Amino acid sequence: MLQVFEVKFEGGRELEAALAEIERAATRKSLARRVLKRTAQPVADKANATAPKDEDSTDKQLNESYVVTSKLTKRQAAIERRGNRDDVVMYVGTSHPAGVQQEFGNRRHGPQPHFRPAWDVGRDQMLERMRQDLAMEIQKTLARARAKTARG
Repeated sequence: MLQVFEVKFEGGRELEAALAEIERAATRKSLARRVLKRTAQPVADKANATAPKDEDSTDKQLNESYVVTSKLTKRQAAIERRGNRDDVVMYVGTSHPAGVQQEFGNRRHGPQPHFRPAWDVGRDQMLERMRQDLAMEIQKTLARARAKTARG
């Protein structure tokens, strides 16, 4: 189920301009991936902490399945429409088959939301952490590049 959220992210233009100062595209992308993964992990951890646990099952549990990744299952990838090749995209979610059923319910099972509350609680902190971490990582990377240039 696709849900669209509107979020306010201040300072994005300045960060994008600073990111453009980094010469290599691969460095820019890896920096963005590191920051996105690090800042989204608390949302996945909160979802794992609040997801229901099936005490009777020995299979992989839903409350251990939320991860931050850039990969999708084949089915998810077929549905997902990818933007520009230079875009860096990270996903927070589960590939556990019970994930959607637990979150939204079905005709025989009431909803037990756990991911949406984790997102609602962690969204603003995640965005602020992302802004701060991205600025810090960009500064470090530019400092390393300047030092390398100075060495010759």
